[in-house]
Amino acid sequence: MFTPDNLPQHFRNVKDNDENFIWVGEPVFFPFLCTGIPFLIIGLLWGAIDYFGFIRNMAMAKNGPPPGFIIPFFALHLFPFWGSIANMFRLVLVHKNTFYAITNKRVMMRSGFWGIDFNAIDYDKISDVQVTVNPLENILGVGTIRISAGKVSSKGNPLTNDFIAIQNPYEIFKKLKTVMVDIKTDWNYPNKLRPEDNPGYDTKYEPR
Repeated sequence: MFTPDNLPQHFRNVKDNDENFIWVGEPVFFPFLCTGIPFLIIGLLWGAIDYFGFIRNMAMAKNGPPPGFIIPFFALHLFPFWGSIANMFRLVLVHKNTFYAITNKRVMMRSGFWGIDFNAIDYDKISDVQVTVNPLENILGVGTIRISAGKVSSKGNPLTNDFIAIQNPYEIFKKLKTVMVDIKTDWNYPNKLRPEDNPGYDTKYEPR
């Protein structure tokens, strides 16, 4: 359990001086790893089709293509198979570097494979927040919060930043929505703590 007093070090390095962390969490390992299963299934099916449909028959044929052609060709053609397995190892390594946070200024996502990457979204950029719990996540007592900042892919599909496989997803969803509404309201309608001459947002948010 993380608190403002025992934040992961990398969060301490990027927090603003007046920024308060309201919630920090991390994905549960097994359901986080399961996000790679759809790609793994495709990769295994691809590998099975290549092996049973082509490689085995070519190896048994007396006048088949030479090994100098077969080996490099299928090394490339089997990329979905190798890639799906490599992706599972990547998820194992990424998990230990993955944390999520809700602050009084933004939501933050820390992750990384070779190094540590951060993604932060200010509340005024967030256009939609959803919580999803698929059947496996429901069994394991976790869920995913999808945060949209209005970005779309080259094909026009919405892009989201996700808190994947977190515990108590509905509770965290409610907490995020509450903070988001409070902060946006305070920005648009200054509260009573602001001075009469208000140069900008300069109040401290105290979550209830």
